[in-house]
Amino acid sequence: MVDAADGQDAGDWQPHVLGGRARELSQRTVHTTADGDQFDLAERQSLRRVANLSTELEDITEVEYRELRLEKVVLAGLWTSGRAEDAENSLRELAALAETAGSEVLDGVIQRRATPDPATYLGSGKALELKEIVSATGADTVIVDEELAPSQRRALEDVVKVKVIDRTGLILDIFAQHAKSKEGKAQVELAQLEYMLPRLRGWGGNLSRQAGGRAAAGEGIGSRGPGETKIELDRRRIRARMAKLKREIAGMKPAREAKRLSRRRNSVPSVAIAGYTNAGKSSLLNRLTDAGVLVENALFATLDPTVRKATTPDGIGYTLSDTVGFVRSLPTQLVEAFRSTLEEVADADLILHVVDGAHPDAEGQIRAVREVLADIQATTLPEIIVVNKADAADPFVIDRLRNTYRNVAVVSAHTGAGIDELKDLIASSIPRPDHVLDMVVPYSDGDVVSRLHSWDAEILRTEYLAEGTHLLVKVREDLAGELAHYVPENPPEFTVADGQAESVGSTPHSA
Repeated sequence: MVDAADGQDAGDWQPHVLGGRARELSQRTVHTTADGDQFDLAERQSLRRVANLSTELEDITEVEYRELRLEKVVLAGLWTSGRAEDAENSLRELAALAETAGSEVLDGVIQRRATPDPATYLGSGKALELKEIVSATGADTVIVDEELAPSQRRALEDVVKVKVIDRTGLILDIFAQHAKSKEGKAQVELAQLEYMLPRLRGWGGNLSRQAGGRAAAGEGIGSRGPGETKIELDRRRIRARMAKLKREIAGMKPAREAKRLSRRRNSVPSVAIAGYTNAGKSSLLNRLTDAGVLVENALFATLDPTVRKATTPDGIGYTLSDTVGFVRSLPTQLVEAFRSTLEEVADADLILHVVDGAHPDAEGQIRAVREVLADIQATTLPEIIVVNKADAADPFVIDRLRNTYRNVAVVSAHTGAGIDELKDLIASSIPRPDHVLDMVVPYSDGDVVSRLHSWDAEILRTEYLAEGTHLLVKVREDLAGELAHYVPENPPEFTVADGQAESVGSTPHSA
């Protein structure tokens, strides 16, 4: 990287072998205050190194898994508009994605360019410079921070002589690693096949022997999921497999719909946790419900939705669902493939939009999540912006988020700070029972009383009479219709003061 003010042209840099982690690549920083049009031609078009790309994820299982199939990668991106800092943050996110996929990031470069080159993405000259960097670092894979056209990937591969993966292929690979349920695996495979169909030329046919090992053989990132022989599949077989997967996914939808309808029938409010990947959604679910969901310092650790029961401080029950994390430029194949899963969000009564308050571009992450919510028609739902990781966030950033967005809660799922306030905010935001019924339920229908306790009904008063259980309750409109026949024309008066009725009659049988 080059400071634009120091007079040194980034294009004069010579590739060199880099030791250790990517953070050791350079200590020089990009001058981010200058408008892009103020750079001279060489500065605009040169490749600019990005420092501190390694995220050093520490989860032991992830580390052990990476040791089995570690790939060495160089990242490449374009700075087309906005600030250099935005382009660098995007490349750092790509580095985190690459590490989650099991790779070691050796280097990362950005070219200042108005639009991608239609042939080789970076342009032929800069593609040759990238080839030199790949050779100097000993990388076996290049990962590009956008989705490449099939012709662009092939042309860039022909130049750099190692495997080229784009952002979409990388994200699909991570999903393939993390999918656990039958439905999740089918959804990921369908998305991978849709992505693969126009890209049937193999990874390994034109790659240099210097890549060696798994990368040169066409394995590693981008080659997991549907199977190791997928490159030899012709279009007819791929389309047949896609059709079968679509039928399987459609066949799984009724079971998920039945569960949702059951919750609706029982009038249980639903709250969906959505947000950028690695924002702390699963940690928040654990704090709110003691669900014991897997929490990893890794992107896309949660793919299969987890639904748990929770209660407000005043005893109203609701469900909490933790869904797949979103990311900037989430592949359209995944949005479509996971649409049935994302419907957990679209059908919710309330969205907890979790934001990583310690991230340098929290507002950008909010915009990316809202773009996906728009894709699934969920932008009109009530929303609480939950700024997580408050213990690590800059107070000025938290204040800025509070002033920019409505209905903001600031919490730390790690320490528990702010969780009680969030619970109160959830309680005031979910639909509440509003139909008052004065009921007498015969003892022979005792299951109705049990169901009232399990539903999110507010039981205001209870006493036991000779003819049955006398209840004053608040329920939702649909339940009010079901229970109307238990409401007598002239309900009896409660015989004790409010708050003491539960003690009247030691048991229903003794009343």
